[in-house]
Amino acid sequence: MIAALLPDIWFFAAATAVTYVADWYLHQRGSYLVNRLGKVRAGLSIRFLLRQLMIILLLARLDLAEEPLFYAAVACFLLFYGLQAPHGALTTLIRLRRTLPIVTRNVDLHAVRIPDAPPRALLHRSSEKMLHLDLPAVAGILIAAGTGVDLAGYIGAGVTLLLAVVFNALLVPYLRRSRRAPSAPAVLKALDTWLGEYQPTVVLYFSGSNESAYQGNMWLDTMAAVEGRPLIVMRERNLVPQLADTSVPVVCVPAGTHLMNLNLSTVRVCLYPANVGKNIHMLRVPTMKHVFIGHGDSDKLASVNPYSKVYDEVWTAGRAGRDRYALADVGIRDEDIVEVGRPQLAPIESWTGSTKNPIPTVLYAPTWEGWDDNPGNTSLLLAGENIVRRLLKADSPVRVIYKPHPFTGIRSAKAKAVNARIKALITKAAQERAADPRWAKEASAAAAGQNAAKAELARIEARLAALAMPGRAGGDESEESRVALADPARQAEIATLRAEWNDAYWRSFGWWEHKTVSGAQPKLYDCFNQSDAMVSDISSVVSDFIASGKPYAVTDSAKLGAEEFKRQNTAVRAAVILSNDAAEIDELLSAVADPATDPLAGARHELKTYLLGPDEPTSMEQFNAAVRALTAKAEARNAGVAQRLGGQQPAPLPDPEAATSGVGDGAAEVVAEAEAVVDPDVPTPEADAEIGAGPSALR
Repeated sequence: MIAALLPDIWFFAAATAVTYVADWYLHQRGSYLVNRLGKVRAGLSIRFLLRQLMIILLLARLDLAEEPLFYAAVACFLLFYGLQAPHGALTTLIRLRRTLPIVTRNVDLHAVRIPDAPPRALLHRSSEKMLHLDLPAVAGILIAAGTGVDLAGYIGAGVTLLLAVVFNALLVPYLRRSRRAPSAPAVLKALDTWLGEYQPTVVLYFSGSNESAYQGNMWLDTMAAVEGRPLIVMRERNLVPQLADTSVPVVCVPAGTHLMNLNLSTVRVCLYPANVGKNIHMLRVPTMKHVFIGHGDSDKLASVNPYSKVYDEVWTAGRAGRDRYALADVGIRDEDIVEVGRPQLAPIESWTGSTKNPIPTVLYAPTWEGWDDNPGNTSLLLAGENIVRRLLKADSPVRVIYKPHPFTGIRSAKAKAVNARIKALITKAAQERAADPRWAKEASAAAAGQNAAKAELARIEARLAALAMPGRAGGDESEESRVALADPARQAEIATLRAEWNDAYWRSFGWWEHKTVSGAQPKLYDCFNQSDAMVSDISSVVSDFIASGKPYAVTDSAKLGAEEFKRQNTAVRAAVILSNDAAEIDELLSAVADPATDPLAGARHELKTYLLGPDEPTSMEQFNAAVRALTAKAEARNAGVAQRLGGQQPAPLPDPEAATSGVGDGAAEVVAEAEAVVDPDVPTPEADAEIGAGPSALR
């Protein structure tokens, strides 16, 4: 605007170039500033419009307001904006008509024809692309204004309008019926047909925020190994791409009405890893038994949520979970709690009693700040930097791996800032260690191996990327639902590549190098296996780490005192208790350096059994036994309801006048009916049909 008012055409051209580049950069980075600008009425379209208005102002200030170039520029920009409306309508219609009511993986939808998606170039960030078509006009008009050759402006304006018309024309064919996705009823009917053929028996039901994908991912391997025919039901489309690769069929059903009308009559056990509002859409189904399995076992209040009363059973890892509910007294009956171990912990390696590398590796894995400001939620705010500094400055060299919780900083700006400072500390310490002559010598000796590992990582990642997208590149979620079928050979190759990737990742840098590990890969358990000790907070991370038998420390951020802290939190009874200044960190390092003098080794072994259950039978065997037992209960319940609905008439209601003199005969019959023991072995071939047609209140 300043350049236009001066007027200075070359200053204006430079400023215009900067605005284009800045806009492109913000969108490429996915910057949150883009959303903020939209909130203050400075969205994408407005920014382009303002730039074009400034060009008109510049022409006026250059005394060109009466020249043909001025009118050509005004007409070009008006027509260009006139073409934005049909473009927006076309892209919106195409997306709507390409959107299925479900998203699937490993589900055969051959019963409906799903056409190929339009080329990615046409729909991906299409509004940006359309708006950037003004570049030829802007460039041409500025050249014309600077040189006096109006033809450059006319050519630029013509190219912009031609490109806009062509862009719209390329989208029109994708409105044809043959290019549309099938109707919602047809797709849902095809899914019901597949469900009838597959007949799932065990469902993992998962819903949550964009950051919560890990809660479902941690159960994928267990679902792949569970007895019966497993199915994963999700509710949020945006979580499907974040789901790790699995051979288990996946169905994402965003609409509650669609979910409640699915044919799930063969499902007998439904597992819930999180307490969320959308669980109600599945909890209402009486023909299956509902189980809360959680996404970790810890002493947090979330592990004894009163909401758990809505489930038929609550499955915990070990005895500690059962005792935790009893102490909390939140209405969970002891007979409804089943100990099943933690099947996910199978990849965790047991401690050998010696460090993995010449110097010990300590993992710092704090939990996030939580939904309230309780100082005991996380060590990050009050102790995080102290912990990291003491580890980095330990008398004997230590390697630090820092792995923050995925939720860190989503609620608290302070937690986000501390997280950033800790990452900076780790980076600086890594740079200083790299410059130290001792470690420089090690780095020189390991350079060839690290370079080979990095090359291997690149190869593996390229292959994984190719395997991750079945079908052609650029397909949308509807096309992916069509082609994403289970392929045992592909699944086996992905599993092999994942293991190779993990091995190459840890070899790609030195065993002495400090490292911040974020993102889904490498997994937390991989960090466990690379570490000799851990510092964490009250969370399932501690319970899981105990499976390794390695020394660990937990921070008493709320300053309860060591004895009270241990009394309130089972998982810290075999831990080194840290204060917020982390002065006790040397106790942890001493236990790692000399296991013979470790005073907590025996306590850790006992606590492992108490928290996570026995080693034999295996957790997966315990889990499958629990599934079988609950399936039998569901079958017995369904058979009983079918028998009552199909073979008996309701007892007559009692005489209202009899209520004053005692229980009437009719009421007594109703009570006797309800208390009758139904033989689960009575053959009822129409049970499922009758139950499915019966009132949903019969639970």
